[in-house]
Amino acid sequence: MIFIMFIFMILNFTYNFRDYGIKNIDNKAVVLAKTIEHSLTNQMNNEVINKRELFLKQLEELPNINKIWLNRHQKVIDLYGKGLDSETISDEIDKRVLSTGIEEKHLNESLFSNSTYRITIPYKATSNGAIDCMRCHTNAKEGDTLGAISIVFPIDDVKHTGITTIANTTVIALILIVAIGFLINYLISPFLILFDSIKKVMSKAQNGDYSKRIKESKNKEAQDVSVWINVLLQKLQTALDNIDSKISIFLSSHESKIKDPLINAENLVDRISLIYKFRKTIEHDEKLADIYIRLASVIKSNLDISNINILEANTKTGEVSYVYIEKEPYCNIENFPCRADKTNEIVDSSQFDNICSTCKLRDSNYFCIPYSISNDLDLIISVYPQESSQIPLLREKMHYIKDYVEASKTVIVSYKLMEILKENAITDSLTKLYNRKHLEDQMPKITAQANRALMSFGVLMLDIDHFKMVNDTYGHDVGDTAIKIVANTLKENTRNSDIIVRFGGEEFVVLLYNCKQESLFKICEKIRIAFSEQEIPAGYETITKTVSIGASMFPQDNKDLNKCIKYSDTALYEAKNTGRNKTIIYTKDLNKKETN
Repeated sequence: MIFIMFIFMILNFTYNFRDYGIKNIDNKAVVLAKTIEHSLTNQMNNEVINKRELFLKQLEELPNINKIWLNRHQKVIDLYGKGLDSETISDEIDKRVLSTGIEEKHLNESLFSNSTYRITIPYKATSNGAIDCMRCHTNAKEGDTLGAISIVFPIDDVKHTGITTIANTTVIALILIVAIGFLINYLISPFLILFDSIKKVMSKAQNGDYSKRIKESKNKEAQDVSVWINVLLQKLQTALDNIDSKISIFLSSHESKIKDPLINAENLVDRISLIYKFRKTIEHDEKLADIYIRLASVIKSNLDISNINILEANTKTGEVSYVYIEKEPYCNIENFPCRADKTNEIVDSSQFDNICSTCKLRDSNYFCIPYSISNDLDLIISVYPQESSQIPLLREKMHYIKDYVEASKTVIVSYKLMEILKENAITDSLTKLYNRKHLEDQMPKITAQANRALMSFGVLMLDIDHFKMVNDTYGHDVGDTAIKIVANTLKENTRNSDIIVRFGGEEFVVLLYNCKQESLFKICEKIRIAFSEQEIPAGYETITKTVSIGASMFPQDNKDLNKCIKYSDTALYEAKNTGRNKTIIYTKDLNKKETN
C-alpha cells in the first residue's frame, strides 16, 4: 500500500511539475506575443515597420527562444501586400489560427531528444484602447484576425529541471518510505504479527480447539498481550479438562457430537442442574408412587415418547410388580419371568421379533432397560415407541434415563427402607402377619368404616391346643414351625380383604371383612379342620395339632371392637374348657357363666 501511494505521489508530482512548467512557458509566450504586437504597432506608427525583420531576428537570439515568425491575413495582404518572405503562411497550424482566430499550443516532447513548445497567437483588430487598428486597416472590422505570431520555445531546461527535481524528490521519498517502513516494522509490525497470531488462535478456538497459543513477540507491549491471552486460554483449557474428567461423578455419560468443549461444559452444567432440581424435588415427595410418576415424566420429556411403564423386581424373591403404568400393563409377569430382569440386559424388540415372551404385545416395538437400585431391588423401565426407527435414538439417549434413575436411587432406597421399617413395626417377624400393635392402630379406622358402611366383621380368636407340650417335647423350633403353619392355614382360608393378626404367642386374631353371622361358624370350622389336617415336621417324624376358636360379631355384639375381641377371647376360653378342638360363637350367656 505504501509503495502504491509512493508511485501515485511521484506520478502526481511529475504531472503537476510538467503542467506548471508548461503554464509558465505559455504565460511567457503570451507576454512575448503582446510585446511584439505593441512593438510592431509602434514601428508602424513611427514608419519604421520595414525594420521589423531585424527586430524579429534579435528576438530569436534571446535565450530560450528557438524561432519567431509572423503570418499576415489575406485582408492585410490585400491592403499592404505580402510583406516579408517569412510572413507567408508556414503550415496548417498558421492557417487554422488565421481562419478561426483561436490560438493553438503544441507540445513536442521527447525523453531523450530535444523537446519544444509552440504557441500560435492571433492578432485581432480592435478600436478600443490606446491603439485604434481600424485607422490603418480600413478593410477590417472589430474582432477580425489581422495576423498571427508563432513562437517556438525549447523546454529541455524545464524538462531537465523537472527530471532532476523528480529524481531528487523520489530519492527523498524513498528514504522517507524506508524510514517509515523501519518505523512500522519496529513499532507496528509486532502488533500486526500479534493480531495475525490472535486471529489464527481464535479461529481454532471458534472450532472448539483451545490448545493453540499465541506466539511470543519481541515488543514488550505485544508480548504482555500475548502472555495474558495465553494464560487465559490455559486456564480455560485446564478448567474444561477438569470438568470433562470429573463430570463422570455426576453423569453416566457425557459424550457429545459437539466438538467445542466450552459448549459441552455448558450443556453438562445444564444437565447436572436439571438432575439436581429433580433430586431435590423427589426428596420432598410424600409417597414412592409420586417419585415414579415424576421419574416417568422426565423420561418421557427427554426421550420424546408418550408410553412408558416402570416395574420393580425383588432380586431375592423374584417378585416383579408394576409401580407406574402409563396406559396399560403390557407384561404378563404373573406367568412369566421378566426377561430384562432375568438377563440384566436391555431387551430390544428390533433385534428379534417377539424377543420377550413376557410381553403381551406381538409385532410391536418395546425397549426394556434394567437398572440396579440396591442389592434387593431392580427397576425396569419399559418404553413403547410408536415406530421401530425410534429405537436407535433411544439407545443414544439412554444416558438421560440412567442419570435420573441414579439420582432417584438413594431416595427410592430411603423410601423402601422406611416402608420396611414401617412394615416391621406392624408385622410379626415369624409369620409375616400383622402384629397386635397394627391391630390396635387400625381399630379406629375399622370402627369408622363399619359404622359408615353399615357392615359387619367376624372377629375370630384362636390358639393351638396344648402348645406348651409341643415346645417342651420337640423344642421351640418345632413350635415356631407350628405357628407358621397356622399362619399359612389362615391365609389360605381367608380373603385378601380379611385382616390376620398374630395376637401373641400361639394366639391369632382374624377380622373377617363384611362377614354375615350365618357364615361365621362355617368359616371357623373350615379353618379348624384345615389346620388339623396339616402335618408338622418334628425331627424324624411329623405330628398333628388342633386349634380352638372363639368368635363374635362386630358391631352386633358390641359397637366397641376391642370388647368384641374380648368376647371372642371369652368364647375361646369356653372352647378350651369344654374339650378343645372346637369353635364357640359368643353369646351373652358366656358372660354370665364367666362371672359365675
